[in-house]
Amino acid sequence: MPRIPYATQWIEDDDIEAVVSALKSTNLTQGPLVDEFEKKVADYCGAKYAIAVNSGTSALHIACLSAGISSGDEVITSPITFVATPNSVLYCGGEPVFADVNEKTINIDPKEITGKISQKTKAIIPVHFAGNPCDMEDIQALAKENGLMIIEDAAHALGAEYKGSKIGSCKYSDMTILSFHAVKHITTGEGGMVLTNDEELYEKLKFYRSHGITRDAKYMKQNDGVWYYEMHKLGFNYRLTDIQCALGISQLGKIDNFVSRRREIAKKYDDAFKEVKAIKLLDETPNSRSSYHLYVIQVENRKNIFNKLRAANIIVNVHYIPVYRQPFYQQLGYANTSCPKAEAYYGRAISIPMYPKMTDEEVDYVIERVTAILKGK
Repeated sequence: MPRIPYATQWIEDDDIEAVVSALKSTNLTQGPLVDEFEKKVADYCGAKYAIAVNSGTSALHIACLSAGISSGDEVITSPITFVATPNSVLYCGGEPVFADVNEKTINIDPKEITGKISQKTKAIIPVHFAGNPCDMEDIQALAKENGLMIIEDAAHALGAEYKGSKIGSCKYSDMTILSFHAVKHITTGEGGMVLTNDEELYEKLKFYRSHGITRDAKYMKQNDGVWYYEMHKLGFNYRLTDIQCALGISQLGKIDNFVSRRREIAKKYDDAFKEVKAIKLLDETPNSRSSYHLYVIQVENRKNIFNKLRAANIIVNVHYIPVYRQPFYQQLGYANTSCPKAEAYYGRAISIPMYPKMTDEEVDYVIERVTAILKGK
């Protein structure tokens, strides 16, 4: 069997044609395709506003800035995430606080959040791990009770649903961030987005995306002519190009098919592995619909199983090392941090291949090899 990656993009001729068309246009960046992409994603998710940026990390950063996170503020998040999530808090001068996960879903546990809230807490960043929504009703209740902002990290969860609402609708949060990295549900190569229903936050996000500069007369202190602009905040160059947005628009038209195929593959895995005692699977959050960015199995003797699967041309991965274990975070003062459920999960986790371009034959091969290796064959 040829090499099977844990994830890969699916680019077709119409995607390429869309990008070529953008390259032939008069606007390679800061043009109409950016607005169109933002509107289409906002409409798909059910949010009022969207700001496209050049990565999911940039989306997290400007979301934290717009939430007012600064020196002395604490932000509670999950340790089972990519480092970009807590790093975005550090960029603003805040302090990430790690709350343990629910052992069934590996999403942040609202009960664990409760014990981490202090007078310094400014926000919560729940991470919809692997595309499976967090328990947002309970998290929203905690936030309202304690006057906290919520920024959903939905880098894994475009196309997922929670209690009848699309992730990204911001029904239970102030902002939601998405990622359009190559292995995500749709791709722009690199890219991200912030969604919100709050006009004030939307205006802040626009400032932070593009150098803190505006040409909007309602914000300017003076106006010397049509050429005039003013810088009001210390912003960044986090813009997404029209070339990338052309690809994003084309890909977004396929999102439901992509998610449907991911769920088909997940069902095949579930059916094959649910009776295998050596494998522990993650649960889907009740009344939710995961978009399955990842499919994780938990096994004993993880390193041995991992190496054997790679030797069989199945390029498995591990998502994630608890962030506080990273040397930078250890040096920063997290050496005594421990989230026992996150640790136990990390010691057993393997992400097996999950992407819509997988053939049934590849899925069957992964199932056969995983099962055989666990039986010692």
